[in-house]
Amino acid sequence: MPGLIGRKLGMTQVFDEDGRSVGVTVIEAGPCPITQVKTLEHDGYDAVQVGFGRVKDRKTKRPEAGHASKAGLDYVPAVLHEFAPSGDAVEVGSEVTVAFFEAGHKVRITGVTRGRGFQGVVKRHGFAGGRGSHGGTSVLRKPGSIGAGTDPSRVIKGLKMAGQMGGTKRTAMSRRIVQLDADHNLMLVEGSVPGAAGGIVFIRPDR
Repeated sequence: MPGLIGRKLGMTQVFDEDGRSVGVTVIEAGPCPITQVKTLEHDGYDAVQVGFGRVKDRKTKRPEAGHASKAGLDYVPAVLHEFAPSGDAVEVGSEVTVAFFEAGHKVRITGVTRGRGFQGVVKRHGFAGGRGSHGGTSVLRKPGSIGAGTDPSRVIKGLKMAGQMGGTKRTAMSRRIVQLDADHNLMLVEGSVPGAAGGIVFIRPDR
């Protein structure tokens, strides 16, 4: 099984067999039709392309509709993503659902983190800032010295400074599947998942 595309719905809590509460992220995962199988001989690399969601008919482009029709779809998926082949035989037009996973299995989930805009070093990197007394009221949230003196007389590359925060792709590793609801295409995974509620995530079996 290559992987699944899903939509993060939010977080809640469930209770395990011992009555302990477990914080989980609820993901609407699939169903994902397989729209294309790429091969080394024909495309230069091996991959399995799957889709998720649905584009409104009035917003459908003709080339996209032609690509989807080759997979036997009468609609255009809103999201297309390529996964590395898992070795299992897959056919164009078949669907990948949460039924391919089992509770207790671990998965990797990739998403785009929430954008925070331009932030200072205190929020972006967790700096302590300057002291708030003894004349230090103007340095409360400043980074402090960034130089290295007369030699080398320049700012070293890679220093932690203020800048754009969030909006980057991140992968949460080894997230345990707590519950599955195949009837409603829901997957509950333990812990947090990158991104805001409503964001697209990509789910792969953990190695």
